[in-house]
Amino acid sequence: MACAGTGEAGERRKVLEEALTFYGSYGEKALEQTRRLLGKLREGAREAGERWEKVLEVWRRLEHMEAGNGTLPEDLPSPLCLVVLGFQLNPDGSMRAELVERLKTALRCARQVPGARILCSGGGTAGNSQVTEAGQMTRWLRETGIAGERLIEENRSLTTAQNAVCTCRLLRERYPEVRNLALVTSDYHIPTGMLVFGAWSILCPEEAGHLRVIAHASCPGGREPLSRMFQAAALLELAGDRETAFRIYRDTYHVHSLPEI
Repeated sequence: MACAGTGEAGERRKVLEEALTFYGSYGEKALEQTRRLLGKLREGAREAGERWEKVLEVWRRLEHMEAGNGTLPEDLPSPLCLVVLGFQLNPDGSMRAELVERLKTALRCARQVPGARILCSGGGTAGNSQVTEAGQMTRWLRETGIAGERLIEENRSLTTAQNAVCTCRLLRERYPEVRNLALVTSDYHIPTGMLVFGAWSILCPEEAGHLRVIAHASCPGGREPLSRMFQAAALLELAGDRETAFRIYRDTYHVHSLPEI
């Protein structure tokens, strides 16, 4: 995780944690203090500090973004990959209604852009360890008529931050021709998804720098957007601070620990 600017131990890690959680708690009211803390980080680790300052500006821009609707803009460049974010499975491994709605949106988008690949992202969140969100998602898409050669499974991730990291790694390693991504998820999840994918491209350009999220489509999720503090936890996870991240959002993700990404 050194490419995410998190090789610094001790004081620098504390400074970053303070900066992200401070902005997560208070938003624009904490902007001056957050910038001061990131400036302190930059004094000891210039490149890392500069990258986190860029992440902060992305975070601010996305805070009040509109989630959009269930279709993509016209005339998107290719090659394009639709990235469908998973959702907690039922204990028996079946998909919850919200995940099915995400897939219905993905199906519309796949038909709208017939040349696009479709990557389903999500790991094992059911009682049956052999069943993954991505596996169930790709099976559903095949059964609704999507050709198997268009489908990609990313079946390790358990959080949104891991969705971003694992997706970017898989595409870089196996599909290097892909440059453009379109996120598909629930409306309340779009800002957080855009944030973590954008942050990872800044923090680790060696892995994700060539990938850009250029569009998104969503289904109604019936919830308020994920909180700014939840987003802070996702950024901390990208930074390698799994302990603090898990402490913040453990009531949202039904996992007992966070694996390293």
